[in-house]
Amino acid sequence: MTIDFFWRLPTHGCSSSIRTRGLNRGDWSPLKPGNQAPGLINGESDGKTYIDHVAQIAKAAEISGFHGGLIPSFPMTDDPWVISSQLARETKTFRFMIAFQPGFLNPVEAARFSASLQRATGGRTVYNIITGGGGPSQLWWGDSFSHDDRYGRTTEFLDILKGVWKEGPFSYEGKFYQVENGALPAALAATDIPEIYFSGSSDAALVSASKHADYYLSWLEPFEPLAKKFAAVKEKTDRLGREIRCSVRVDLVARPNEEEAWADIKAGFESLTSADRDVMRASGGDSIGAARQNAFRPADAQRYEDLIIAPNLWSGFSLLRGGPAIGIVGSYEQCAQKLDELIQLGADSFILAGTPHLEEAYRVGEEVLPLVTGRRAQISIAAE
Repeated sequence: MTIDFFWRLPTHGCSSSIRTRGLNRGDWSPLKPGNQAPGLINGESDGKTYIDHVAQIAKAAEISGFHGGLIPSFPMTDDPWVISSQLARETKTFRFMIAFQPGFLNPVEAARFSASLQRATGGRTVYNIITGGGGPSQLWWGDSFSHDDRYGRTTEFLDILKGVWKEGPFSYEGKFYQVENGALPAALAATDIPEIYFSGSSDAALVSASKHADYYLSWLEPFEPLAKKFAAVKEKTDRLGREIRCSVRVDLVARPNEEEAWADIKAGFESLTSADRDVMRASGGDSIGAARQNAFRPADAQRYEDLIIAPNLWSGFSLLRGGPAIGIVGSYEQCAQKLDELIQLGADSFILAGTPHLEEAYRVGEEVLPLVTGRRAQISIAAE
């Protein structure tokens, strides 16, 4: 068994520290002294673009032992398909986990350009299927489908994409899509369908994941409910005669000792205004996963310690930056131990992140990953 580690690439700007929320890397905030890529030198642009910075992060992660990187997709990000094609020439083995909502693409065309990307990169494409959390952000995409219908549409999309890619000429008559004799040319059809990472916590999501996913992806949760979630999707998959692996998306604050790690968390929490906390706590849409995250932490936390929900697990990350609420905080050894505990719980893959993304890719890759027992065992087996 292999344990794959991916690093998250920030396609929406990045901060220089977990202690502050402001974006000062890239052009996602006004250009000013102290910004990087692009930045100012003697009042003039340094000639760098944000994609140069993201390329640095990808190369840092590749050098530090990560298998690839998650390229997010939100209304406030660059497009992950474009970013991945640009970064492919900057790396050698780095795999691009492209996040996308299937409902906004034609499944036949998606098969064609995915196969083209596979040919161009030597098979380094990975899918991160997201089906959307509803609410204002979903309407930004022009999508007003109900929660369960979105997952039904995703299932049909993947039915068609796989059918056209490997079974063409392929015809399909569904609720959301109709295709007649769809197929790829032989050179494209010969490429591998990307591994599919699939996220979602609702029953509708688990049904869709059990049919199509290679990896079921969850944000970090307290270990007991996370184990139950893994068991539920594996049970549904077993009924279909398929196997599925599980993956965890989690941020880390890993430092030489635990005191330094919590000092960064404390400084970040205390830098927030009450308005910051209210905005970041607000939940919109119908995402079951986001609702679960909110349920695991106190709503009236006044101190950073109030958000510690288990040893080395802190539930306030979404107050410091967008995304999942629960992350791992501790020494290098403690962070590695938590990853090992998750491997024992059933995790076969991880998408890790840290702020700032560039420096933390080196830190986590060089200081934490070598201490993960499950990963060391994997390397030893490969060397035999």
